Amino acid sequence: MTQAFYTGLSGIKGSQAAIDVTSNNIANISTIGYRGYTAEFASLFETMLNNTDSKTSVAGGIGLGSALQTMSMDQNSGVLSLSERSTDLAIYGDGWFGIAGKGDTMYTRAGSFTFDENNNLVTPDGYYVLGTRGNNINDTVLTNVLNDVPLGDVNTQEILRFPKTLTYPPEATSNASFHANIGVIDEVRTIGAGVVDPNGVKNNLQLTFTKSAVQTPPGMQWDVVANVKSLDGDTIYDTQSGVANFDATGAIISTTLTTIDNNGATVAIDLGEGYGGVVSINTPVVTGSSISDGTIGGDLMGYSINRNAEVIATFTNGKQSSVGQIAVYHFQNDQGLDRASGANFRESSNSGEPLFFQDKNGNNILGADVLNFQLENSNVRMEVALTELIILQRSFDANSRSITTADDMLQRAIDMGA
Repeated sequence: MTQAFYTGLSGIKGSQAAIDVTSNNIANISTIGYRGYTAEFASLFETMLNNTDSKTSVAGGIGLGSALQTMSMDQNSGVLSLSERSTDLAIYGDGWFGIAGKGDTMYTRAGSFTFDENNNLVTPDGYYVLGTRGNNINDTVLTNVLNDVPLGDVNTQEILRFPKTLTYPPEATSNASFHANIGVIDEVRTIGAGVVDPNGVKNNLQLTFTKSAVQTPPGMQWDVVANVKSLDGDTIYDTQSGVANFDATGAIISTTLTTIDNNGATVAIDLGEGYGGVVSINTPVVTGSSISDGTIGGDLMGYSINRNAEVIATFTNGKQSSVGQIAVYHFQNDQGLDRASGANFRESSNSGEPLFFQDKNGNNILGADVLNFQLENSNVRMEVALTELIILQRSFDANSRSITTADDMLQRAIDMGA
């Protein structure tokens, strides 16, 4: 009879612990990136009975109750929801974002990030997001345009902090190529191109084609005058002239016009080869076009995050560059992570140390898809959690009644003995 008390008490303790776990799941059903837990029970020792009847299906033992064995993490992903910010991220697959602050490093699936007043990438509760910086910023000047930033070693990840002001330096034009059909009729043809000088100022390079007065058959010759002017036309920086030679079919053979000065920068003039540039063919004249390198300088418009979890700087001149890579961590045993609070976890001896996945060449990779403009919601399902709560509450009540019943029986036994 005394055993009934201990069995009931163990059941109450286990049910209460499981109710606390389920209640916490329900309380965090709106927490971004939350991972729910499930209580798992184990039977305590049993007293074996000597049962000689081999045909009975009754278990040959009396249970001594149950105990909470562990709380297992539900590793299913939560439903993804759309957001309006590129800094809102969701991991599609296995992995954790790393966050640091207050002398602690934690891991989370909650990708609700933003840039603070100092342009640190942070969580809503002030933790810094970890990743690899591109090292292509010197003070407030972008030193190199990067298409991507390779993920560094797992122990070298740092706070993703970027300057509030950033300048994209101007790049002077070094080459300008031209494409057009100037025809065969003796009429003046012009082709223009925008060129950038060393000061980041955009000027106009104009080619003027005039049919040469003296022709040497079977081909055709055109005099070419090139000049570089400011966009308002008030300043002429350089003027060069030459001759363009075409064969009998109109393909360009050679030209003596090769370069021109653009306010201190030499620009190579490329009229093409064969039919791949400027031609002189007896067909309708095609409006000329040009392609030139170089770019004007630009100021930072802002930072955003793309689908590869890269931090992208965008400038007023339309240029972009990657300046950082957000890290995605992995563990040998996610179940071993210790919950710190809400959707944040810490590593433990059971989880193992954080690591990065690698490709076949040994390069660190994310190991999962990272989606921007999306957030992962809690993976707790309300209908399942409420059903579990009802079952656990009934288990708690049943164990309570078993204690009450045992108490009544003991009282009656005492009364009978009296």
